[in-house]
Amino acid sequence: MPYMSKGLDDVLVGRSAISWVGGETGDLVYRGFDVRDIVPGVPYESIVHLLVLGEPPSADPSREVGRALAERRAATPAIEQVVDALPRGLPPLEALRTILSSIGDGSYGYPPTREEGFALIARTPTLLARYVRRSRGLPPVPPRADLGHAANFLWMLNGIEPGAARVRALDGYLDLLADHGMNASTFALRVAISTQSDLVSASTAALGTLKGPVHGGAPSRVSDMLDAIGAPARAQDWIHNRLGRKEVLYGFGHRAYKTDDPRALVLHGLARDVADPDRLALAEEVERAALDALRRAKPDARLFTNVEYYSAVVLEGVGLSRDLFTPTFAVARTAGWTAHALEQASDNRLIRPDVEYVGPPKGRKWPRPLPGR
Repeated sequence: MPYMSKGLDDVLVGRSAISWVGGETGDLVYRGFDVRDIVPGVPYESIVHLLVLGEPPSADPSREVGRALAERRAATPAIEQVVDALPRGLPPLEALRTILSSIGDGSYGYPPTREEGFALIARTPTLLARYVRRSRGLPPVPPRADLGHAANFLWMLNGIEPGAARVRALDGYLDLLADHGMNASTFALRVAISTQSDLVSASTAALGTLKGPVHGGAPSRVSDMLDAIGAPARAQDWIHNRLGRKEVLYGFGHRAYKTDDPRALVLHGLARDVADPDRLALAEEVERAALDALRRAKPDARLFTNVEYYSAVVLEGVGLSRDLFTPTFAVARTAGWTAHALEQASDNRLIRPDVEYVGPPKGRKWPRPLPGR
């Protein structure tokens, strides 16, 4: 009988040269580069270059990718009309699902191309920002070719050129979230590509998967949790009471990591550069109290701070509203989705797992006479 693993734990579905997640060792490696060695410092354009083209660029930021993204930021009037037709007030993540699918104008096909990937990476944040501005009753801000990817996103959201610290922090966040092995949304994307579907359709499937709170939808809940605690002195009692009710502490524990999540460690450093000092102090005390309580309550569970915890603090610090946290995760992950789509298509086979049937045995008879039988 074939081996069965609910949730596909410990099941290899293929080979990839893009990234490696060391769950037992606390590693995240992009094409041989430990993310802790290159983030912060390497701009997102260079991470896109590494993931999509396979090697680091000759200079930072990647001139080739920077130019490719800048040239593709502006969408066609037809796509902008779709964005502008969306009702105001939608959660940006709901709007982004339609926005992402609107990029598929019939010109995308199989196999996917790098140029299509660059268009996906470039247009996802610009169209998201256009919708957010319109939903707030503000006029759209046109993209600027002289700004990097992270800076342009903040510019289009706020209409104000962002400061260097915020750009550096958002660049670091985008870098760290750009890829993460065979995560759920990437798996959904590769399943879609394996059917010889197009990149936009596959990315829309990936976004629908990313939306789920156990994958990408929980950073805002970290912010809500910090708000509920309110002050460092309240952390210990609040956490004790929550665990007593068997409720979740957001930002702790990860399906893959059984030790420190390397992204959380780097994000903590980025938070020191942009977070409100009182907010950071609250987050640090809550983290300390939560880890202490979790280790006492579940000593064998190996629960550590995950990427969502300090993602929330960093994204607050760069000025993003909570409803933009998960959409910004998707903005980052378009780089990894593109790289995986290209890799899947380069040696494609339809992904079609089996399932063990546990229903009634063969031989049942329909309870009524069938016409003509």
